[in-house]
Amino acid sequence: MRIRTFVPVAVVAVLALQARAGEPPAPLAAFIRETYTKHEHLVPMRDGTRLFTAVYVPKDAGPAKRYPILMIRTPYSVGPYGIDAYPDSLGPSEAAAREKFIFALQDVRGRVMSEGAFVDVRPFLEKKGPKEFDESSDAFDTVDWLVKNVAYNNGKVGAWGISYPGFYAAMAAIDAHPALVAVSPQAPVSDWFEGDDFHHNGAFFLSPAFNFYVAFGKPRPEPTAKRPPRFDHGTFDGYRFFLDAGPLKNLRTHMRDVAFWDDLMAHEAYDGFWKARNTRPHLKGIRPAVLTVGGWYDAEDAFGALETYAAIERQSPGASNRLVMGPWWHGGWARSEGESHGRVTFGQKTSQYYRDQVELPFFRHHLKGAADPKLPEATVFETGRNRWRAFDAWPPKEAKPVPYQLGTEGRLSTDAPQAGTTAVAEWLSDPAKPVPYLESIDIGMNADYMTADQRFAARRPDVAVWQTPPLDGDVTVAGPIGVHLSVSTTGTDADWVVKLIDVWPDDVPVEPWEWTPRNAWDEKPSRSKLGGNQQLVRGEPFRGKFRRSLEKPEPFTPGTIETVAFSMPGVLHTFRRGHRIMVQVQSSWFPLVDRNPQTFVNIREATEADFRPATQRIHQGTASPSHLVLPVLPDERP
Repeated sequence: MRIRTFVPVAVVAVLALQARAGEPPAPLAAFIRETYTKHEHLVPMRDGTRLFTAVYVPKDAGPAKRYPILMIRTPYSVGPYGIDAYPDSLGPSEAAAREKFIFALQDVRGRVMSEGAFVDVRPFLEKKGPKEFDESSDAFDTVDWLVKNVAYNNGKVGAWGISYPGFYAAMAAIDAHPALVAVSPQAPVSDWFEGDDFHHNGAFFLSPAFNFYVAFGKPRPEPTAKRPPRFDHGTFDGYRFFLDAGPLKNLRTHMRDVAFWDDLMAHEAYDGFWKARNTRPHLKGIRPAVLTVGGWYDAEDAFGALETYAAIERQSPGASNRLVMGPWWHGGWARSEGESHGRVTFGQKTSQYYRDQVELPFFRHHLKGAADPKLPEATVFETGRNRWRAFDAWPPKEAKPVPYQLGTEGRLSTDAPQAGTTAVAEWLSDPAKPVPYLESIDIGMNADYMTADQRFAARRPDVAVWQTPPLDGDVTVAGPIGVHLSVSTTGTDADWVVKLIDVWPDDVPVEPWEWTPRNAWDEKPSRSKLGGNQQLVRGEPFRGKFRRSLEKPEPFTPGTIETVAFSMPGVLHTFRRGHRIMVQVQSSWFPLVDRNPQTFVNIREATEADFRPATQRIHQGTASPSHLVLPVLPDERP
């Protein structure tokens, strides 16, 4: 879900045209109108509910020229509506639209022009009666209707989708219809408590959740193409807006008719409500070929892509299961050329490579019988060195765990603590002055934070910093990052935000191009130096009350040393020779993450009096070691 632009991910395609030999191709919108005939249907489900489905059939389709169906199911809208209204883009890419498929676009149950009631991340039903349904059965019934009723299809169907539609694509692969032979869940929602969108390790992602549901969550009593009005925050300053709002419960004044906001507020721990919405246990016995796609810098669902692939790999042995991870923001592989993220450039059009060399060949092979592209198990982009790599497993089997100790005097080292050493890094965490997640002012979630310069945070007294000396060789980290902290607090609860950072050398020159944040309210470009840039590689919060169990929160005993251990989503990043590896730890990340009162309460019901300053401590040494475990690939120097 793209929160910061308030534009939902639906049917997306490349806007730039590829240069081709001969005459330039017609603009895509004109090509679609000239090439496809549009039909609109109300497709019946097993319980009698009808789902609005737009179908675009190539005009040259006929008995001697049949096409496969490429389907997307979305809660966001398959507009424009009306058989004479055509979209400007179609399918997962411009290349796919020009390749020609039968495209089927469906509003899911209870959204926009479809009948029925909508349920967020509707739980999967292991056993269903004749008229019982879930998103898997709705996909099955849709595929069954399409292959029987859409003229001149070849009997093969593919499904794809980004973000929420990625969830629906993944659900279509479970108990799949025999005609569904290829599925591409892209940035799929997988678990809304542990790591996708609205929670990370129990910490509530405030600005994404609020800004999404304040519009998306408005009730729709009957089918309508009318969109809910955009919410007016009254300011461009999200930090100020959410701080002035006070405790979470005060935001209910804006959410009185949003049912899922009430659900968010009612389920603070990983209870049955969230477990029922975890897709991972159900990704077993998968029959269609699967291509899961994600972005290293996806601020919403990087977790979902990695976890969906891993769940299928673990539970569906023998399935054709492939992973792609590129240097992209949420959906950036479909909506950008992928040449940069924030201020970090990659020197190539990574999205174009993916669309031309991976995505289209995948669907062309499975749906049209074209040559097998022989995709590797994992096609992943290595940031830092900026190159595509192929692995026969993800994480790579050759990566070895290397502990990086949070040592004394801010030193980060692979050396084990000396016997008998003890040290403490401490800071005062004040909920009234939380550490911002980004230096700039934004009302939503600015996805550029995933690679943002962290120097603004390192200068704060409530952020602890450790770093290595300049590296004498490249260090390539490939896989999830283990965090093991020995902590104590003077409060009874605390958040622990851990950030892995690539510190650039000081002599990096002025950028040769002008950079403007993608969602800057001020459109004036700025130039700045990358020398000394503290580039975020991976950052994750952990809500301390869940250190023993996400299901049963427990208070801290003030002053008692305890362990906080968790895993951060994987990366493939090379810290280059001359760079430094840095770790920052803090206790707030606002307003990306809601404020922890630092007293053991139900934060959804906390009052102003519950929010209190606390001293947080990271303990170091042989008795209480604190470290990050980096999965390091063997040195490739000649």
